Amino acid sequence: MKIGIIGSGIVGQVLAKAFLAEGNDVMLGTRNTSKEEVVKWKEQNPSAEVGTFDETAAFGELIVLATGGAITEDAITLAGVENFAGKTVIDATNPIAPEPPVNGVLKYFTDINESLMEKIQTLIPQANVVKAFSSVGNALMYKPNLKGQIPTMFICGNNAAAKQQVSNILKDFGWEAEDMGTVEAARAIEPLCILWCIPGLLRNEWMHAFKLLKA
Repeated sequence: MKIGIIGSGIVGQVLAKAFLAEGNDVMLGTRNTSKEEVVKWKEQNPSAEVGTFDETAAFGELIVLATGGAITEDAITLAGVENFAGKTVIDATNPIAPEPPVNGVLKYFTDINESLMEKIQTLIPQANVVKAFSSVGNALMYKPNLKGQIPTMFICGNNAAAKQQVSNILKDFGWEAEDMGTVEAARAIEPLCILWCIPGLLRNEWMHAFKLLKA
């Protein structure tokens, strides 16, 4: 499959490399294709392509949003709303505010009754947005080594087929997917990033993930 990654930071780079490892064609999207870190990543991953946001969104049969939350809507606009229509869009973003954390607790620019994912789905109404990869650090996104335990990735979205597609990707990446329902569930999923980050920000402990246990 052709995968377009919108965002060339560490999350975008890690997911792009993961999709490459799974045999996909990948384009890493960036505002500036000549950025030093992008050029270096391309040299290390010569089979991948690098493009602007609009080139990447047009390229991808499946698109991943891996930008900082504060710039995600601008990135989508630059990528061209029409380029998302009819496609599965994995939303890996979180609405992290620029203010520093308080006692290890990140601040968000949304509140408990809204989510960044809902804003994204409204902006690209013809796309099938699925929340995933937002509640774990980049070091564990692909084939996490957690002493043989398979972690849980909570997902949500309005399109059942798109969620199944993302669930299959997650299985290939070493995760189990747990479907939390429609886009409104992102109001609960996005704050998991805050919880996940607390041990890291307080104690520099980052190698953990969530697991849903069932009776």
